[in-house]
Amino acid sequence: MENVRKRAIIREWALFALSFGLGGHVALGMMLHAPELWPWEKAGIYGLLVGLSVYVAIQVLRSIWWVITEGRRSRRSAMTPHR
Repeated sequence: MENVRKRAIIREWALFALSFGLGGHVALGMMLHAPELWPWEKAGIYGLLVGLSVYVAIQVLRSIWWVITEGRRSRRSAMTPHR
């Protein structure tokens, strides 16, 4: 059980780090391509906000996926005969 928990924690931290990395890259790209709209003085906060938005979007999509797949699993188990 401890191994499963460690893997779950590692997976969540990986998603968190990748989300913030992607958010920083998106903010950097926006600042490079539209510097008049995205000032460099606020680069850090924009990177954090975009990263947090990416993380929230990923978690929402994971939740929706979990609901869909759990619904399929429960329908399949209801259709199989129990002995």
